[in-house]
Amino acid sequence: MTRAAPPLKTPDGRYLVVRGRLWRSTNPHLDEPARQQLVLVLMDARRAVKAALAADDAKALTRARQQVDAAKRGLGERGPVWWTDGAPDYNRHLVGNSPYAAWFAALADAPPTT
Repeated sequence: MTRAAPPLKTPDGRYLVVRGRLWRSTNPHLDEPARQQLVLVLMDARRAVKAALAADDAKALTRARQQVDAAKRGLGERGPVWWTDGAPDYNRHLVGNSPYAAWFAALADAPPTT
């Protein structure tokens, strides 16, 4: 079984690039036990979303989505940005429409590594 390559991160570590779109990275300043706990909460909440959808339970779905949002905010992936230099948030923007466009284009032009 081959492992998937780790997601591409912007040079400043603020974003992951997934299918050409920027997604805010987890706050690297979280201590590991707190991060692990929030990831566990997030995974449980995502399973609850799946179960609520399967059961067609609107109240449970709302509750589960609120739990997902709370966990992602705790991880720093939503809500106020975790960096302190005043740079704007480009979460969910196309990488080509962001300050990372030239960096990303240069990656596409680079020869493949072996």
